Amino acid sequence: MEEVAKKRPIIAGRERGPGPGRYALPPTVGYINHDVTKPSSPAYSFHSRMSSAMVSVDSSPGPRYHVDAKVTRFGRGETPSYSMGGRGRRTAELFQTPGPGAYSPEKAPPQNSHRRPPCYTIGARTRYRSVDAVPAPNSYNLPNLLGGHVPNKPSSASYSFSGRRKVGSPSEDLSMTPGPGRYRTTNPDIYQHRQPSFTMQSRTKRPVYASVIPGPGTHSPEKVHLHLPKPPSFTLGIRHSEFVTPLVVNVID
Repeated sequence: MEEVAKKRPIIAGRERGPGPGRYALPPTVGYINHDVTKPSSPAYSFHSRMSSAMVSVDSSPGPRYHVDAKVTRFGRGETPSYSMGGRGRRTAELFQTPGPGAYSPEKAPPQNSHRRPPCYTIGARTRYRSVDAVPAPNSYNLPNLLGGHVPNKPSSASYSFSGRRKVGSPSEDLSMTPGPGRYRTTNPDIYQHRQPSFTMQSRTKRPVYASVIPGPGTHSPEKVHLHLPKPPSFTLGIRHSEFVTPLVVNVID
């Protein structure tokens, strides 16, 4: 008897879609359709060897240009050259070229920022003016800066001393004279650096050890690792089936 294959129900979880080979990523070799997210190196092509018929046909000029060896990239480099020519004809007219004594360089202004000593001229004395409306330097009087008389100048505090009165003064009535207890002293902590202050308090009550208080041996500081570095830790859980329906606890009508 032929064994009948057992048909299993179709589960949506088994349909996982196309595999990794289904997707075609752009290549990273060459320059055709190269992946734009990857850097590419220079690409070179190898051409086939040309036939003899193609070599015989040459449409480009070869090494036919003759460049002089004296021509460099800085120009023509060579020693000065001279030619031997015949003497010219002598004319009766003289050249009008000025000689060295025709120039006066000392009269020319300084050129190219040449330094020269200062020059002075001596002229005649000017005439005195009979009427001069300009005041002299001693005609001005500057204001006195002592006191608060000048409004636009800073000044210190000013005090005035008046004479002692005899009528109604404390010298006639001694009851008007303030005694030593009339003045109030200012606390030095107001205008100076305040020092720390302490108070003496009474002794507190003696503790009663009837309550449950843990002793020194109750604590285990060696088990505390929160303040110490430690490697990462992982936990292994049970395997769950991906086809199990999750448990719905809160159902909203």
